Amino acid sequence: MLRRLTRIPPITTRLAQRNIATRFDRPDEPAELSMFRDSVRRFVDKEVAPYVNEWEEAGDYPRSLQLKAAEIGLHGIGIPEAYGGVEGSDARWNVALLEEMCRPGSLGFVESLLVHSIALPPLFAAQDRGDGQLDDLRARIVPPVMRGEKRASLAVTEPSGGSDVANIRTSAYVDGDHYVINGEKTLITGGTRADYITLAVRTGGEGKDGISVIVVEGETPGLERTRMLATGWWPSDTSNLSFTDCRVPRSNLVGEEGRGFPLIMHNFNMERFYIAVAAVCLGETCLDEAEAWARQRYTFGQPLLSRPVIQHRLVDMRTALTSCRAWMTVTAEQLANGHFDVANLCMLKNHCSATLRDVVDGSVHILGGSSYIRGCKTERVFRDMNVLAIGGGSSEIMKDLAFRQLERNGFISR
Repeated sequence: MLRRLTRIPPITTRLAQRNIATRFDRPDEPAELSMFRDSVRRFVDKEVAPYVNEWEEAGDYPRSLQLKAAEIGLHGIGIPEAYGGVEGSDARWNVALLEEMCRPGSLGFVESLLVHSIALPPLFAAQDRGDGQLDDLRARIVPPVMRGEKRASLAVTEPSGGSDVANIRTSAYVDGDHYVINGEKTLITGGTRADYITLAVRTGGEGKDGISVIVVEGETPGLERTRMLATGWWPSDTSNLSFTDCRVPRSNLVGEEGRGFPLIMHNFNMERFYIAVAAVCLGETCLDEAEAWARQRYTFGQPLLSRPVIQHRLVDMRTALTSCRAWMTVTAEQLANGHFDVANLCMLKNHCSATLRDVVDGSVHILGGSSYIRGCKTERVFRDMNVLAIGGGSSEIMKDLAFRQLERNGFISR
């Protein structure tokens, strides 16, 4: 009779729960950022790391965690203080946040808790029409999310395509004081739990000039949400959303009608940076676990770490991650100073997500069978990592976009 093993072997449990300090000192980090990092680290050590295995198995985490995260300002990075955000926070704060949040090795949890970071920025990137409507929408939607009382999600991808935003089919037409929305979105992170959905719709003709962004409330009649079972990201409710004659107030329009495409594109580019950072941080988590195992594990009477082939593999993993971190750090500084290089972001995302695959492969080989047991961080990252090469645009699309940008800027000539 087959029996499911539900208890993780002791040594693997110790590795999975091991709290590893951030590996790089940051003497030049601003004091406010260092204080924020310390707060997030304490939050992760107390509220996340001890429970992440249960959340992975349950496919969810307590909603009360949203409130606890709000107490330390975790939700407010990049959001103006007037709406409950952290004033002066920039891309470097996002790096610090992800460095600490990724230590337990559960990307699905991180993405679900922080999905508002791609749902809310369009509300601040949009231009007010001069009637105060957008300010009213921000004041109504954003503060409850900052307080952890509400959740927000972004819905762009459709069954007919993901990155081809200019050709989305979900439609919205005006009927009196409302938009009537019909269509379908898929692979939406946090879609089932979201109280607010930042939705890309077609309000005009074909092409990018017909795209608008509208906020849809989660309890809107005609909205049906179905959770999708995914290979990874178990604590994240990856969802399919169906809209059938959903009536949404016209006051929920984000900015101007027909001006949604640039909002979404800007959002995608920042998402690509976050993906690159997450890849680096998760890679370092797996490297830490592999090194710890190699020190504890004995083979043929000798520590695994004494084997040159293991030493060389660890050096290769660290070398690759060090190059990613250097590139990531420079890009964070550029973004903090207002320099936005689309080609650089595309190439960084590709390089970091590919490096993560290599590092995880190395960690699997060092950990051996332990890397295949639930509760091991490398096992979780192995399940989660492939979506980083797809989310925000596949590797092939990133290369196409990077080439066009480089050619436009004169770095490539034909």
